[in-house]
Amino acid sequence: MTELLIRNACVIDPINGIRGETMDILIRDARIVESVSGRAEVIDAAGCLTLPGGIDSHTHICGTKVNFGRYMMPEDMRAGRTARQGGMHATSGYSVPTTFGNSYRYSAMGYTTVLEGAMAPLEARHTHEEFSATPLQDTMANTLFDGNWAVMEAVKENDVKRAAAIVGWTLSAVKGFAIKLTNPGGTEAWGWGKNVECIHDPVPHFEVSPIEIVTALVRANELLHLPHSVHLHCNRLGVPGNAWCTVDTFRHIPDLNPERQSLYATHVQFHAYGGSSWKDICSRADLVARAVNDRPQIVMDMGQVMFGKTTTMTADGPMEFNLYRLHHNKWSNHDVELETGSGIIPVYYSRKSTVNCVMWAVGLELALLTRSPWQCLLATDNPNGAPFVKYPEIIGLLMSRKYRDAELATLHPEAERRIALPAIDRELDWNEIAVMTRAGQAKALGLLPLGKGHLGPGAAADLAIYPVRIGEIDPSAEYRRVIEGFRQTLYTVKRGRVVSREGRVVVEGDNSTIWVKPRISEEYDMGRDPEFAKKFARYYTVRMGNYPVQEAYIRRSICIETEAEL
Repeated sequence: MTELLIRNACVIDPINGIRGETMDILIRDARIVESVSGRAEVIDAAGCLTLPGGIDSHTHICGTKVNFGRYMMPEDMRAGRTARQGGMHATSGYSVPTTFGNSYRYSAMGYTTVLEGAMAPLEARHTHEEFSATPLQDTMANTLFDGNWAVMEAVKENDVKRAAAIVGWTLSAVKGFAIKLTNPGGTEAWGWGKNVECIHDPVPHFEVSPIEIVTALVRANELLHLPHSVHLHCNRLGVPGNAWCTVDTFRHIPDLNPERQSLYATHVQFHAYGGSSWKDICSRADLVARAVNDRPQIVMDMGQVMFGKTTTMTADGPMEFNLYRLHHNKWSNHDVELETGSGIIPVYYSRKSTVNCVMWAVGLELALLTRSPWQCLLATDNPNGAPFVKYPEIIGLLMSRKYRDAELATLHPEAERRIALPAIDRELDWNEIAVMTRAGQAKALGLLPLGKGHLGPGAAADLAIYPVRIGEIDPSAEYRRVIEGFRQTLYTVKRGRVVSREGRVVVEGDNSTIWVKPRISEEYDMGRDPEFAKKFARYYTVRMGNYPVQEAYIRRSICIETEAEL
């Protein structure tokens, strides 16, 4: 039995309605409890801000595309190098660091749970192998179904139950967590040198439209009773005028689940542009935020862009090709047979670029114009908008108009005419930041039953103590103290033990992988379906029996079993 007593913590815990109370936190055997013995290890938090462990509901840190990004960017790997120290491995890399580099940096910032945003089912083993080298965060993976041939055939036949059965079998087989749709239909079209323009364009050779794929899988998701909703990267990412496509997508989403959203729209900053070309691109964050404000069934994350260099990577193959044509930088594209694809290209977001300045403003506008922080979560789509180490600066921008004004003064002068940010006075408070970085993310991902995102009795003992005394800081004026405070915790506690102290990792780490396994009747078991097996044998280059990821790939497994309506 291990026990930990944290005294004098200034706790913000939105799930339990605690807003800055000084209290003790008691931990026994990795859970928050109401009493501990006199033998408990004691930490004096001395009134410092204490939050549930941070959760990143959309990041790219593991898997084939991330690793290929490392291959493509040897210059990036020369940055961020740290030597081996004690139990810490040597690390390197800035926008696409080594797995241990990612894990240590997240831990130093107080993050204890992360979701890999896009895992190709056929390449799932690589993702799980890298999860095992990400020791200080519990991990899970969205699983790509945007160009899945079997799913699109079921959608064409208007057979939602069969689509659900295919999804359920695949998630179980590859140890995935949720349904991810990236430019649905678009990457399949890219295999033929095309794309889909918006949600009603037909996917070549399948005679289904993107919105038919999205709505069918939203319903399939609920038939499977998955913890998370469908996780959508909308069509037309990064294209001027795409805000109307985004809003049109939201209009088609039914409200099917009273416990959480029916659709999680990711990196919406990249999907909230007005104008008709790069010459007149402008923000339409107001249009998108209004659509979200009117629909409780939608949750989004910001996809905030920050200035500087980074590496973009996504399953949206045609979008990356368009980005290559803009930047003429090195580029890669990859097809994953029958399922999806990917593309990678390094970029530099510049204050001298009007387009980049508009992108920077749109993410902040989305967060500030969305009424409820539970519906707009903080993320950069790491590393696409910026590496996650920029999160403290984003928190500073959201809490301080003075900081935003100082940054606006450095932008390309043309940008101000195209954005609404200079007119927005709202400044977020500590509680809203806690929602956007842990409580809201836990709720959106369906992780509350696992005790994630809060500090009530029975919760997972994941928490972060920051060197911030909220009663002594005016975040509106002293934003630099806010940024420094969130850069590095005093203590990061994972599963009831201190894993990081003042930025230095103090234990080896032992994470868990969370995945789902819907229980499905024999009638809908795709493992016994002759037509599914026949097409698998005909089109895949691997045998069906070799497709599933063995549990040996997962060091600590947390399997969420659900009872499917199939």
